[in-house]
Amino acid sequence: MSYNLFLVIILLVAVILILIIMVQNPKGGGLSSSFGGGGAQSLGGVQNTNNFLDKTTWTLAISLFALILLSNFSIDRGGNKGPILKETLNGIEATTPAPVTPDTTKESE
Repeated sequence: MSYNLFLVIILLVAVILILIIMVQNPKGGGLSSSFGGGGAQSLGGVQNTNNFLDKTTWTLAISLFALILLSNFSIDRGGNKGPILKETLNGIEATTPAPVTPDTTKESE
């Protein structure tokens, strides 16, 4: 799989995750429970909807994390499997450097 395909899937999952999180009601009830609106959550199938949204959030979050980690393996690294240093040292002869001596041509002060 190419890296660009991973990026598209990661962005798609991230946008869906943002939308799912924005649809959810806060767990503490927020301001709606302090004004008497907290009892409306227990009516009908609202609890089932909350369970579905919770499971979807966790599934999308885990899949986003896994996709980000897996996308690392699809990055093109230039096809170099061997060490680069070995290739750069080809043709260099092993010579001993000349000894460094102090410059005696300068007049001493």
